[in-house]
This record gives sequence, C-alpha cells and structure tokens, in this order.
Amino acid sequence: MGFHFPLNKIHFIQERGVQARLQNHIDVRNFDSVHQFITNHKPSAVIHLAAQPLVLESYLTPRETFETNVTGTVNILESSFKTDSVQAVLVVTTDKVYRNSDSEVAFIESDPLRGKDPYSASKVGAEAAVAAWQQISLVSGGPKVISVRAGNVIGGGDWAKDRIIPELVRGFSKNELVLVRNPESTRPWQHVLDPLRGYVMALEAILNGAVVDTLNFGPDSQSLSVQEVVEISKANWPLPTFVEFSNVFHDKGIEAKTLQLESKMARSILCWNNRWNQADSVVATIKWWDKVLNKSIPPVDACQSDLDFLFSN
Repeated sequence: MGFHFPLNKIHFIQERGVQARLQNHIDVRNFDSVHQFITNHKPSAVIHLAAQPLVLESYLTPRETFETNVTGTVNILESSFKTDSVQAVLVVTTDKVYRNSDSEVAFIESDPLRGKDPYSASKVGAEAAVAAWQQISLVSGGPKVISVRAGNVIGGGDWAKDRIIPELVRGFSKNELVLVRNPESTRPWQHVLDPLRGYVMALEAILNGAVVDTLNFGPDSQSLSVQEVVEISKANWPLPTFVEFSNVFHDKGIEAKTLQLESKMARSILCWNNRWNQADSVVATIKWWDKVLNKSIPPVDACQSDLDFLFSN
C-alpha cells in the first residue's frame, strides 16, 4: 500500500479512484511554502501524515527529525489556523509517544507521554503542539484539532529501512538470508488501511460535533512478536526463504521491547473496528508483495483488492 510518505513532504491529492495522483509537494519545515500551499488549495480539512518516521534513523539525524516532526507540525497547524477554509486538522503521531517501561500494559489515550529516542520524543513534541493549538481553538476559535496514534502499520508498498516486513521482502525476493534482530519484541501490528479508515472517521466525527482530543487506533488482540510475524511471512511467501534470528535482545535502550495499544475509545465513539486481525494483516501484506513481485500484478490492482476487502460486508 502506498502509505509511506516521502520525508518532509506534504501532498495535494487529486482523486482518480485508487489511482490518486500526487500533484504537488513541499517541505513542511518551510512555513512560507506550507502557508502558501494551504492558502492556494483552500482545503476544508487537513490530514497531516508527513514525518521522519524511523526510530533508528532518528539517532543518526536527530535535529532533522525534530525539524520535520515538530516544526513541520507547527507549520501545518499555524497555516491551517490562518486559512479560513480549514475547519479541522487531524495530526497523525504514533503509539510510541507513551512513557514505556516495558510493562506490557496496553496504553490508553490519557497515559503519560514521554519520548525515549529522538523519534518518539519528536512525536511527543508534535503532541505538545497539537495541545497548544487545541487550546488556541478553545480560547480564540479556529479549526478543530485532533491527534491520532496508531500501532505498527504494515502493508504492501513500504520499502522503509529497518522495518521488519520490508527487510523480509527484500531478502525473500532476492533469495537472500535475512538477519532478524529482537525476535521476542512485540508490537501492535495492523494493516495500514484500518487506521486510515479510522482517521477519516475521526475527522468526520469532530466536524459533526464530537468532542475528543486524541484517539488510539490499534488491534484488538495481544501484540504479536517479531518472530511470529516472521513465521507468518515465511509461510505465505511461495518461494524458499532464509531467515536467521538473533538469540539476544539487541539495541537495548534504543527500542522498547514490548508495546500494546488500547483502542476502546475509538471503538466506542466511532464504532470503528479492524477489518484485518494481526495475523491476517501480515498475510495480506505478504500476498500483496507476492502479487506485485512474483506475479507482475500492477500495484494499483493489488491495492484495489485490499480496498475491496476493506469495504466488503
């Protein structure tokens, strides 16, 4: 699924069914460009997904990560508030904003926030900006603002570095050995279309008068381990695969070992639910890549198949 937005970019999308075309792009770190962009296109609502989204990359480029994730968010919010057409802004942050002590307790929206690494800290900064502009809206008027936090999204089309399924697919497709770190680590995996549908539902809700500042979107079951994700992936790739697991927990202090996300509020307020469970999300992602890489099915057709399933009864 083409959900991995280029770093620092915001896009104006002109719908053509699933063949939406990315028309223009700008750097969210440049306020003048952002403001001119939003002013020119006069949207009624803004969904902000642009980010530097990688934890390990954030250790290498911490300043750039903060500039993109914090300053970029500030620029989006300020420009939206200065544009009369904008009625609502939805800011996508991450489930990694919560203070995580590896307790395996599922996080709820009111839990304390604390960024451990540069990426999660920058997203906590984005949450602080959201809270500030929510207060501005309350006191002085302006668009409604909501932040949304999703679990680890997966789906076809993501080639990002240091993500488990892209790393597996790269190795599988080249018949190469894949070295997997931290097999016992757990994450709330979900198909990218599930939270995206939730984001639209959240936006509609606040535009229709719902009073909610933040919503979690995650699976409704215990988080799967990295090893479980790998085994499901191997079982659904049609060709031989070669994977080697590390027997120790690497990167101690860099990435959290466990993560659980509670989404009862979204289910209650929006009647939102997951179309794919965690295992099925992995299967759907691997099958997307099988279609595209092994069967030469156009990516847009593979995406359409997932969309058909999302909206089927």
